[in-house]
Amino acid sequence: MIPELVKTTEQKMQKSVEVLKADLAKVRTGRAHTGLLDHVMVEYYGSMVPINQVANVTLVDSRTIGVQPWEKTMVQKVERAIRDSDLGLNPASQGELIRVPMPPLTEERRRDLTKVVRHEGETAKVAVRNLRRDANQSLKDAVKNKTLSEDDERRGEEQIQKLTDKYVAQIDALLAEKEQELMQI
Repeated sequence: MIPELVKTTEQKMQKSVEVLKADLAKVRTGRAHTGLLDHVMVEYYGSMVPINQVANVTLVDSRTIGVQPWEKTMVQKVERAIRDSDLGLNPASQGELIRVPMPPLTEERRRDLTKVVRHEGETAKVAVRNLRRDANQSLKDAVKNKTLSEDDERRGEEQIQKLTDKYVAQIDALLAEKEQELMQI
């Protein structure tokens, strides 16, 4: 019972770290990357679809994203969707290519983004700790139902705690890396 519990808990903790990585990737650092536009939705024949389903998104250079819609009629819609997104970007179209320059971050904006990153990290840590609590509760319930001895419960709790420490350390490393990336000029 303990190995399965540890394995499922570890998988859930790993998933929490993956979600954090995805959330941190959305935080803009001043350098352009194509994943920045992944959550921008464009109206395409009456339905909202991600931008990468109607256009080719590439890097022109380190500070510019190039978006080339597959249909000429989509240029204005894609440009409007990028402008209306919460990213604060100002795209400019040149024929069929839309250039999205990344404005440099101000010091104040960098601090704000650092706060956002720390909040995301704290949310991930809370998720990991909740998983630990749930796993420990499962162990306590097993002892109460007499399907597990107290010694096994203690060993299981130690394993769960080691997992928790491991994933909290991973989260801290991701946060430190992202904060350093944000503070680079």
